[in-house]
Amino acid sequence: MLSLDATGQLAALSARRISAIELLEMTLRRYEEVNPPVNAVVATDFERARERARAIDDHRAKGDPLGPLAGLPMTIKDTFDVEGMPASSGIEEFRRGRRPNAVVVDHARHAGAVIWGKTNTPVMAGDFQTYNRLYGVTNNPWDLERTCGGSSGGAAVALATRMTALEIGSDIGGSLRTPASFCGVYSHKPTWGVVSQVGHVPPKPGALSERDLNVVGPMARSARDLRLLLSVMEAGTIARTHPPPEVASLRVALWLDQPQFALDPEVRAVLEGFGDQLRALGAEVTSITSPVVVETLLTSYRALLAGVLAQDLSTAQLNAMQRIRPAARLALKLGAGPDSWAALALDYTASHLDWLAADEARARIAAQLRGVFNRFDVIVAPIGPVAAFPHDHRPFQRRTLTLSNGTRVPYLAMLRWIALATACGLPATAIPAGQTPRTEKGGGLPVGAQLIGPRGADSRTIAIAEAIEERLGGFVAPHPLEASP
Repeated sequence: MLSLDATGQLAALSARRISAIELLEMTLRRYEEVNPPVNAVVATDFERARERARAIDDHRAKGDPLGPLAGLPMTIKDTFDVEGMPASSGIEEFRRGRRPNAVVVDHARHAGAVIWGKTNTPVMAGDFQTYNRLYGVTNNPWDLERTCGGSSGGAAVALATRMTALEIGSDIGGSLRTPASFCGVYSHKPTWGVVSQVGHVPPKPGALSERDLNVVGPMARSARDLRLLLSVMEAGTIARTHPPPEVASLRVALWLDQPQFALDPEVRAVLEGFGDQLRALGAEVTSITSPVVVETLLTSYRALLAGVLAQDLSTAQLNAMQRIRPAARLALKLGAGPDSWAALALDYTASHLDWLAADEARARIAAQLRGVFNRFDVIVAPIGPVAAFPHDHRPFQRRTLTLSNGTRVPYLAMLRWIALATACGLPATAIPAGQTPRTEKGGGLPVGAQLIGPRGADSRTIAIAEAIEERLGGFVAPHPLEASP
């Protein structure tokens, strides 16, 4: 039963082939079996979940109307407030006290979801790896020595290991897409503003403003489940449009060549093979380079992102950055790069006029993209430069990424391929595209692709993901779990 996606489990519940309490108990046994080595689920509320499941069974027995997720066991990323399980975002003091459900959690609960646990995240959702002092390290189920990605890493692992069929994550720097790619599952980064962020931490608990760039989106083991959960999260408009198209009708822009963006040769080979598969199915696949002025994209995205993240820094940290601004300007004149301490210090302490300039730059990029989407239905692009990499918890400035050919690239290269959709507020659906080669030294790691569409075209990118899944297949269980029931 747990090998089914959410839609399949819900069909079994509706047909009364299994009860909500039976499915929950099956799920909790799965948690006890597979969670210890991966450490994905870090907080639980079994009794409240059991009460909820029994109540749903009672309502179903009486023939009462039920919501679209009625009886489905579900975990939630620990950046969202859940009644009885406040969001910690990896910080002890944040999980204290009582807070109401985040808006999206309320929507899921009103739809009938049985929420029983919280999944791990890096501190303040601020890393491409998932670990914190409060709950420890979350491991990738494909290789426990490697990261699952971040910040929705625990969510992706819970899905891949079948401890949950649906998850709610968030994304400001690839946090939905990177873990999906690293763990071989699906996610959808919605158009900015489609889904409420209220009840998400960061910012600090109790904030009501909708942060620039950040989005809240669904994660699942199938594309159809993304549509299901997104329709619950944003009040139902996505589900009513765009059935899956014929793959042969698609006009696909394959974006793999970008001089400023690193891409591991093994990851590139997987995505080239994915493009060839689409061509074989009749899709018109055209390789493109630089769909926008990339230098402008990266400069504006870094400035906009720093403006958001600066809200989470202490006054002492911001004052220290203010003091080094003159030295930072000099360092940039002398050749310091865009990922240097100098560039970061200037971005984190930018003025409102600086922010307005970055905002204008992204508006111009969005205008360029309108021409691209007149020619293509979707842009298919890498999610990150590498597949899942070994755990590395050194200070950020000491971290690098090593490609399969031995080349080292900056750790913040993880922000480049995801920048276009994030900066411009575009929808991007992450889907499994294949696996790197297995060798004696390892490999066989999942690689995802992101399907980027024009603003507001969430239904279209999910529909294309559904069509591709129907023809090419989708989720594959991690190798150590392939023989599991």
